[in-house]
Amino acid sequence: MEFHLKSIDPAKRRSQCTLIGVFEKQPLSGTAKALDTASKKLISSLKSKGDFTGKLGETLVIHHPQHLPCKRLLLVGCGDRKELTMQQYRKALIAGFTALKTTGASDALCALLDVPVAGCDDAWKIRQAVELLDDAFYLFTELKSNNNQHVAPLENMTFVTDCSDDKLIKQGQAIALGMRTAKDLANLPANICTPDYLATQAKALAKKSVKVTTEILSEEEMEKLGMHSLLSVTRGSDKPAKLISIQYQGADEADKPIVLVGKGVTFDAGGISIKPAQGMEDMKFDMCGAAAVLGTITAVIKLKLPINVVVLIPTTENLLGGSASKPGDVVKSMSGQTIEILNTDAEGRLILCDALTYAKRFKPDTVIDIATLTGACVIALGNQACGLFSNNDSLADALVAAGTSSGDRAWRLPIWEEYQDQINSTVADMANVGSRAASSITAACFLARFTKQYRWAHIDIAGTAYRSGEEKGATGRGVPLLMHYLIARSQ
Repeated sequence: MEFHLKSIDPAKRRSQCTLIGVFEKQPLSGTAKALDTASKKLISSLKSKGDFTGKLGETLVIHHPQHLPCKRLLLVGCGDRKELTMQQYRKALIAGFTALKTTGASDALCALLDVPVAGCDDAWKIRQAVELLDDAFYLFTELKSNNNQHVAPLENMTFVTDCSDDKLIKQGQAIALGMRTAKDLANLPANICTPDYLATQAKALAKKSVKVTTEILSEEEMEKLGMHSLLSVTRGSDKPAKLISIQYQGADEADKPIVLVGKGVTFDAGGISIKPAQGMEDMKFDMCGAAAVLGTITAVIKLKLPINVVVLIPTTENLLGGSASKPGDVVKSMSGQTIEILNTDAEGRLILCDALTYAKRFKPDTVIDIATLTGACVIALGNQACGLFSNNDSLADALVAAGTSSGDRAWRLPIWEEYQDQINSTVADMANVGSRAASSITAACFLARFTKQYRWAHIDIAGTAYRSGEEKGATGRGVPLLMHYLIARSQ
């Protein structure tokens, strides 16, 4: 799909479909008013008759509108202008692009950038529009033998704007590519997307750029490093675990890297603490943290960001077998700290803690881990925001800001010392779970014990990484937040 930024009059420009925003309670203005005048009051007539109200998210496709050069006019409701927020504007864009998908138009003209949003300029709107358009047209059909969900390709999109900075288009496209990469990986079933498959994808990145090197640690190598916590999770599976390391050098070698750690449990049955059968098929999504960092580094490479980034992915299955870890087992982590495994379904923190210890060898500026870690985070924040925990206020503030600007929002939760008591153990240095109370916080407190020597943040995407039910599928969340943070850091 090609994108263009042009300062043009939509009332005089041919297109297969032209999208405009219409407010619910305010008179027509901007592009809507100009097109209404050119069409002899077509839009205002529809509003006065109640055929289109302008309610947020409402859409109406008008075929062959008289006196206009477009084959279709797509009206997009933007709600009350006085109450239009960033999230509501995103909702309007999503509605408009979803309706555009059903028209079959191969080229379109988008005049939605003239919709005023408090505190947002055209630069922000352009990036959002590119990302959301790609997301609206995304379909995962790789495994279908007879695909009946064909969507006509949109080949060209022109945004009406006075802004001419093509860099914004490239940033939006790179983030969209990263999200698509993350979604494609996470949507694959666990019999295809195995630890070895993720390692193969990481190796492929090194072939695409001279700035990238990839290293895959085997179980034997991890054993020598003392990663017994990570390896305890893979004992019930016959597929060997991997520790994937991807190093991107976009800046001077002396510059300290930002390390991104993604949880890569390619299927999580819960181990001996087995999960309920209903909905267990969704546990292929337990590698969405790995998918997010792979998508992020893909976008970083695409943009050639002038920073150094290291991606670490501890990846394994968590299954049941004769050698599987048992509740009550004690293992020693790479850091030397011992862990009593009270629940084998709290495996994510067991693989992350060794990866976080391994991260120290890169002498990082910052370490950020991202994981579908706790169901408790879903209870706390639902499916809207990811949970954010950090040992550094400025890092937390930067990530919250990146989440707000990207629409991939995060909400900070505490990791006060008082919570540490909940994961004390009578036989080891710590237990891998505490009580049910504040369990997303105590999971972060567990990880915090391995991150005291550097700036660190933990992002729990359990509620945002995928959808269940009829709209089942990965969302690509995590990529926009991380990319907006990295882009800001690279400037």
